[in-house]
Amino acid sequence: MAHASAEGPDLLDVLVVGAGPTGLTLALELAARGVRLRVVDKARDRVHESRALAIQPRTLEVLARDGLARELVRRGNPAVELRMHLSRRTVPLGLFDLGLEDSAFPHLLFLSQAATEQAIGERLARLDVAVERAVELTGLVHEREAVRCSLRHADGTEEAVRARYVVGCDGAHSTVRRAAGIAFRGRPYPPTFVLADLEADGLEPGPAHAFVSGDGVLFFFPLGDPATWRMIAMRPRGQEAAAGEPVALEELQGLVARFTAGVGLRDPVWTTNYRLHMRGAAAYRAGRVLLAGDAAHIHSPAGAQGMNTGIQDAVNLGWKLALAVAGRAPDRLLDTYEAERLPVGRAVLRLSDRAFTVATSAAAPLRFARAWLAPVVVPLVLRLTRLRAAGFRTVAELTVAYRRSPLSVDGPGAPRRGPRAGDRLPDAPLTDGTLHDAVAARAFHLLLCGPPGRWPEAQVRALEDRDLHVHRLSRGPRPAAGEGGRDGDAVALDRLGVPGATTAHLLVRPDGHLAYRGGSDLAGLQAYLSTWLPR
Repeated sequence: MAHASAEGPDLLDVLVVGAGPTGLTLALELAARGVRLRVVDKARDRVHESRALAIQPRTLEVLARDGLARELVRRGNPAVELRMHLSRRTVPLGLFDLGLEDSAFPHLLFLSQAATEQAIGERLARLDVAVERAVELTGLVHEREAVRCSLRHADGTEEAVRARYVVGCDGAHSTVRRAAGIAFRGRPYPPTFVLADLEADGLEPGPAHAFVSGDGVLFFFPLGDPATWRMIAMRPRGQEAAAGEPVALEELQGLVARFTAGVGLRDPVWTTNYRLHMRGAAAYRAGRVLLAGDAAHIHSPAGAQGMNTGIQDAVNLGWKLALAVAGRAPDRLLDTYEAERLPVGRAVLRLSDRAFTVATSAAAPLRFARAWLAPVVVPLVLRLTRLRAAGFRTVAELTVAYRRSPLSVDGPGAPRRGPRAGDRLPDAPLTDGTLHDAVAARAFHLLLCGPPGRWPEAQVRALEDRDLHVHRLSRGPRPAAGEGGRDGDAVALDRLGVPGATTAHLLVRPDGHLAYRGGSDLAGLQAYLSTWLPR
């Protein structure tokens, strides 16, 4: 699995600190590429509470390799409907029923964080990488070619470890972030929230439920395991409680009674008071130290973005670290991690903050809007299908793009339509399989689009020699009237913005985003590869 470092076997390539969903995903991406790594976590055991509970379509796409996404779907509960209880009116809202035609996962998946971590951890164990529990990072010092780290084990013994890179996936109170001197700016939200996994009588099974009133919003999500429902409620102002403390069933029932008299609670499995913060790291990289997940950004759970953003941080960083430590790419490739993911983190902070404010603010105009305007306005807004589709794509994180990244280049002859360099590659059916299946391997993929025979074989072989996976997409003969079948790869070509007999080529990054687009001349692509993937 691992390749030997030039400086000797005692030097790790990467030390991953933190074994939550972000750290486990990063470790999986690195281990699958043969990187020498260790994963440490100061907790004695993995998470067993539900905590984060929703996985977005884009996250499932980036976890689709090796069947992991399908395994998560098998364990979870795909939700396709939300019931909004507005005063005396209940409005059904289809979830992700519009705007997700180009994804194999057109739904929100409810699955506890514990189950998500278990599934990713099982894949990591297959690669002979074990999480080292009860091992705490106590300090780090930058050296010229490495980072010297101090680790404390459960028995009190100290260990010195040298690693080329250290990645802090160790949460909101990140030791790595503090040791690297990276500021964590933001503020706490004033109210206290209550989370509970329990049984609830009086709720229709299947859909998620949101009870909206002037006091705020009460949520019930169909969790399934370890209990049927996850409840999220805001405490009344002036009744804040210490974070981390359990909540009695009678108190939970009192919170529910502020919104509805028709729901009875019982059999709580896990309850806690929870304080929310909105904070972001000032930088995602400090030399050989990098941050990902909650160590880089924390915010309200509005929109179910937190764990998903962290996992996508890890996938973005994983392939870049692997290329850097293998000497196949310049170190400046790692600078593009911050250039791409820090704006995403800030956008998530803004989105979740606005949604949180609308749902919870005690300001009179918003209380009035929730209590009296929402029952009238929401049904009207739901009829605007284009607006709903755009909203669903944003929440599903399918619109995340890196157009301003140095890695994103639209070269000469690039298609005028379709996704641009930096955008996510849409999925589509091919003559054989799907587009996402075709580019599933952890590598760069080159899509040669246009009529067969347009690409010189000598040039194609030279590109394949640079470890590019080459795929040819072309339109087949149109089916005769009344016959079934597809017009070759026409759907994929249309979604890529390559019409008719047009010739174009698109370079797909290992994380499924477009790196380079060009026309019939491959010279620009060759220059791009020489810059970022020199021989």
